[in-house]
Amino acid sequence: IAAACALTREMVDTPAADMGPLQLETIAREIAEGAGARLTVTTGDALLEENYPAVHAVGRAAAPHRAPRVLEIGWNLDKTDLPLVALVGKGVVFDTGGLDLKGAAGMRNMKKDMGGAAHALALGRLIMQAGLPVRLVVLVAAVENAVSADAFRPGDILNSRKGLTIEIGNTDAEGRLILADVLTRAGEHQPDLTLDFATLTGAARIALGPELPPLYTDDDALAEGVLSAGRAVGDPLWRMPLWAGYRASLDSEIADVRNDSAAWAQAGSVTAALFLQKFAPTTGGWAHMDVFAWNPRARPGWPEGGEAQAIRACFRYLSDKFVK
Repeated sequence: IAAACALTREMVDTPAADMGPLQLETIAREIAEGAGARLTVTTGDALLEENYPAVHAVGRAAAPHRAPRVLEIGWNLDKTDLPLVALVGKGVVFDTGGLDLKGAAGMRNMKKDMGGAAHALALGRLIMQAGLPVRLVVLVAAVENAVSADAFRPGDILNSRKGLTIEIGNTDAEGRLILADVLTRAGEHQPDLTLDFATLTGAARIALGPELPPLYTDDDALAEGVLSAGRAVGDPLWRMPLWAGYRASLDSEIADVRNDSAAWAQAGSVTAALFLQKFAPTTGGWAHMDVFAWNPRARPGWPEGGEAQAIRACFRYLSDKFVK
């Protein structure tokens, strides 16, 4: 458990120049090889051939050696009598905001925007090291949201793996786009449980601050299970509502959905979760954690910098649920 938290912190703390999509792939490969698991990598224009159009669109502006990719680890998949757990992580190795460019202050710590990927990979390694009696799929979309002549634009209509079209209102709402494709891929495995991790919104910090990640799920038993596990291990989360009244804020006149919710809804973390829900697996439970992955101040046990949030809670929940 300590090693999983340390891996997450180290990955988040590493500068973006040294933690690009290739480095995420290398770490995923080391994790897979160490556990006897299989890693599949889809890179660059092959993302279009393999039907990951949103991942490709977000990452295509990056330099060729930082090409976008989808990483998929599969473990124990031949043991069909075991439940299947899918872990999904947002791996934006650096987020400029794209053409909707962030200001300097907002861009300063965007090396941490791959925190969701770090969480998914570290938790996946922990599950495999502990030998939990599950089948496991870990999915990471690794991209750099860069600015170039080929960057995706406000007003573009993107395709998605699910077939839903997405109107781009803001290129800085890119994390949900790449998660849309890998959540859809997760659903193709028909998982019994899906957990996704993402440094998704500043609105989550406004709502709950840096130390308390919001948890979103429409499964009451799953919510209480994760929250209870978090309380038991001192790894707190707070359940937030998937409020149906705000779904209309994602409506588009020219596409199936828009990536930036209408201003009237205001609750940016809630509407981001509602966007993801449109692409989340429909088998088993699904939970989304909008983690900050960062300590803005040092305190005993929590040094300033990269942080692992919800990993210990989720591991306790999975252990309680699947270890008889």
